[in-house]
Amino acid sequence: MNILKKIMTAIRGGSRELGEAIIDSQGARIFEQEIEDAKEGLKNAKHDLTQVMAKEMQASRKIDILQKDIEKNESFINDALEKNEEALALEIAGKVSELEADKSMQVEAQRSYASHIAKLKGLMEKAERQLKDYERQLTMVKTTENVRKATATITDNFGTTNSTLLSAKESLERIKQKQQDFDDRNLAAEKLDNETNGKNLSDKMKDAGIGDKESGAQAVLARLKAKQKT
Repeated sequence: MNILKKIMTAIRGGSRELGEAIIDSQGARIFEQEIEDAKEGLKNAKHDLTQVMAKEMQASRKIDILQKDIEKNESFINDALEKNEEALALEIAGKVSELEADKSMQVEAQRSYASHIAKLKGLMEKAERQLKDYERQLTMVKTTENVRKATATITDNFGTTNSTLLSAKESLERIKQKQQDFDDRNLAAEKLDNETNGKNLSDKMKDAGIGDKESGAQAVLARLKAKQKT
């Protein structure tokens, strides 16, 4: 039972790590969507605010209407009193009392609406400022993310290019080595051929003054050059 519990705990831990990894990899996209959701919420809040403002305007309008009715009926009371119609004046006064009660209710409602409107406007202004700040930060986050991706791409490409350059250098060195080997083999072959044909021995005898001497035009020219030096 304890083992099963540990397995379930491990699974939950793995799920949490996977969820955090997804959030980290999609952080900018999630942040942007959250901003869009907040904008939509702010839009709905503005709609609700307009409804509250409309109610406040209606209450204010009713107050004006009730006040006019009260003033009109108060003038009727004065007329009834002037004519000694006490009972009629009292009846009209009852109506005025009802109008004043309605007016009090509308005044209270209007004040409540006005208070809510002020609070909602304050919250919305704060939310709009926060959203603008988040949008600026989102731009910076996206720019930083693009720079990071570009840097990673350049680094990867440079690594590939550097590897290619190293490979090209190795190829060049192999070519040069092969050419040098070819030249060395030709030189060795020429040297071997000279030694085989006895040319090397002839050169040695000539340098020692042994063997055939120069004759003809070469001998004359050499003799004159020797006289000029003396």
